[in-house]
Amino acid sequence: MWRLRGRRVLWPSRKGLRAEPAARLLGVSRLLVVVLALVLLAGCATPTSVLSVTDLFVDPTSPAATQAAEWDAAGRTADADKMRVIAAQPIAKWLTSPTGQEAPVVADEVRRARAAGKTPFFVAYHVPFRDCGSFSGGGATSSDDYRAWIREVAGALDGGPALVVLEPDAVPHEITGCGRSADRSALLADAITVLDGAGAKVYLDAGNPGFVTDPNQVADALRRSGVEKAAGFSLNVANFWPTPDVVAYGKSVSRALGGTHFVVDTSRNGNGKPAGETVDGGPSFCNPPGRKLGQAPTQSTGEPLVDAYLWVKRVGESDGSCRPGEPAAGQWWPEYALALAGG
Repeated sequence: MWRLRGRRVLWPSRKGLRAEPAARLLGVSRLLVVVLALVLLAGCATPTSVLSVTDLFVDPTSPAATQAAEWDAAGRTADADKMRVIAAQPIAKWLTSPTGQEAPVVADEVRRARAAGKTPFFVAYHVPFRDCGSFSGGGATSSDDYRAWIREVAGALDGGPALVVLEPDAVPHEITGCGRSADRSALLADAITVLDGAGAKVYLDAGNPGFVTDPNQVADALRRSGVEKAAGFSLNVANFWPTPDVVAYGKSVSRALGGTHFVVDTSRNGNGKPAGETVDGGPSFCNPPGRKLGQAPTQSTGEPLVDAYLWVKRVGESDGSCRPGEPAAGQWWPEYALALAGG
């Protein structure tokens, strides 16, 4: 007789077939096959998230890191410690340079991220008539210019991987009319296709709960702009809405899209948004005082539809010259950064 891991296997004899033990062994074998199949299927299942925050690149030469070093040298150690809280987080690199100037910026970020074994994180922000000509106005000079710009960015990604938040506020601006053009939706859909083909995970921006309050309207605009080809959509970029409000709004938009995932910018929403439309003579969305850092970047959101909480806005950079003496949009403002960090 033979033994299989201590189990006795009986074979037919002249006195007839000992069927019961053999049948039992056959049943066990079938069970093992089923279990193995389930394990393999589980291993091939689609993940609930398309990114890993712990894999995102933290720039050791960021303005916050440089500021911390300067304040340390000046003896401002307590302030330097607060600045290092910002410097320790993966924060997006915003791409705003004209066509022909962006490839070296992207390539350098990709090179440094790969050298660190990390994934670069970008915001593509160059759509024509960006920000409706407001504090962050600018962008590509034409639709053809934008298509060339996106392809320049995609080529510099060198096959990826990368994480890209695509065109903050472009979709809600189209809905409200100030950013409407005959082909903005087509431009965004093309950008998603091109960036995805270059190895990027793309989240198309959808504004915030106060921008366009009707989630179905936002979902329709996202659909027109090709969100089904993206990893999902982003919310609250450079804004201050409380995370629970943003998540509730995002779920409504997601439901209208059939379950699309999303990410939330939590960089500066620790104290929520200011009350009212204006603060100290400037718009409440632009450098409002009294704000704080929000949830640090994480995938552990506790929400199946929320892939991550991210710091998309570059914490400490101005939203624009909204009040006398405030820096232009995108300029480093250490005093505001320190206030956000509790200084």
